[in-house]
Amino acid sequence: MAKLKSRYVCQACGGVSSRWQGQCPDCAEWNTLAQEANVIGTPFAQKHDLQSGGRAVELVGLDAVVALPRRISSGVAEFDRAVGGGIVPGSVMLLAGDPGIGKSTLLLQVSARVAAAGGGVVYVSGEEAVDQVRLRALRLGLGGAPVRLASVTSVRDILTTLGSGEPPALLVIDSIQTMHSDLIEGAPGTVSQVRASAQELVRFAKDHGTALILVGHVTKDGSIAGPRVLEHMVDAVLNFEGERSHQYRILRAVKNRFGGTDEIGVFAMESEGLSEVPNPSALFLTQRGEPVSGTAVFPALEGTRPVLVEIQALTVRLASGATPRRSAVGWDSGRLAMILAVLEARCGLSFASAEVYLNVAGGYRLSDPAADIAVAAALISSLSERPVPPETVAFGEIALSGEVRPVAHGALRLKEAAKLGFSRAWVPAGLDGKGIELARFGNLRQLVDQLLGR
Repeated sequence: MAKLKSRYVCQACGGVSSRWQGQCPDCAEWNTLAQEANVIGTPFAQKHDLQSGGRAVELVGLDAVVALPRRISSGVAEFDRAVGGGIVPGSVMLLAGDPGIGKSTLLLQVSARVAAAGGGVVYVSGEEAVDQVRLRALRLGLGGAPVRLASVTSVRDILTTLGSGEPPALLVIDSIQTMHSDLIEGAPGTVSQVRASAQELVRFAKDHGTALILVGHVTKDGSIAGPRVLEHMVDAVLNFEGERSHQYRILRAVKNRFGGTDEIGVFAMESEGLSEVPNPSALFLTQRGEPVSGTAVFPALEGTRPVLVEIQALTVRLASGATPRRSAVGWDSGRLAMILAVLEARCGLSFASAEVYLNVAGGYRLSDPAADIAVAAALISSLSERPVPPETVAFGEIALSGEVRPVAHGALRLKEAAKLGFSRAWVPAGLDGKGIELARFGNLRQLVDQLLGR
């Protein structure tokens, strides 16, 4: 007969330990081990003959004809762009973001538009009562949408309810950390509960062709709470990002089995809910009047969408003996230190006695190394108090040798810049473009000479 024995499971990484410890031996997180019951002595430990008792499966070749998946329009163009062109029936998406960022608002708007288009939609909230969801819908002007609501946390009750009628086209679970499966012991939100609840809901979605959207919580460092296997179980992982002090929100696909990754949808938070931003470059560029030193415009690329952002730099000379500070917002501080070192070692500019502050306007976060030239131009402009010409964009990667290296999709970046009225671009050597004047640089010293008028 099977016996029960306790085990301790890390709520951060899912690692299993036979005894309680203050620190998880796998991920080194503190106070994350929780006790769970474990059945031992089960027949799984017995030896099986793997060559008998199974069924033969059909093997197919790679050249088999496969139809493209059918997609359902959500009615929100920016949402459809992020997920690859629309919602695929039977797919499972995980939407994660900081508390209060607008996840429930976005999904309620998507649910209302899908339901208004004739698709059956069920919205299950484990965090709010039905009346609270209704009040939000009224505030958003969606009170008349034919969305069916429920406030329940039992996965068995949800599946029993859905199985008694026609399966919906879209099922929203807000959130997966509040769901509870009676097949597993443990409180909602634990690793075993999140894994078991997600498995049952995913199985229902795949069997009935229902598109499933799971809302996920995030930890204090921004990663999705719960077991890492949750991200492997779903077809798409979407991050809803933004700063509360800023109006914009970005929906970013970091995994998508039915489309490209790194696509983004841009929204603006308003009193009536989230509105779409079809031209995000206008959102991240400040009103450019009189030229100001320390600013440069960079054509970033998010998936297939170019977005022009403004990079701002400020240098402040200090008295001798003071320790200068280096601060970067929206940009990797390590890469900032590297560019400063290259400017000093290869170009003869001195930042040793100056505090350096770098900011990406609008709260935008950059990780593209193509922004190196724009960052360097902003730093040189601030140090010399010579503005970058306002009609100019800049992009290119900087090597430790001072070489300006080419980057991907240069023509697409130039096309977006020309569309928004920029007439000149500072780019790596060897790049060609139409409709915009190009100044090509083979090394960083040439950029310094251009800005300083040498």
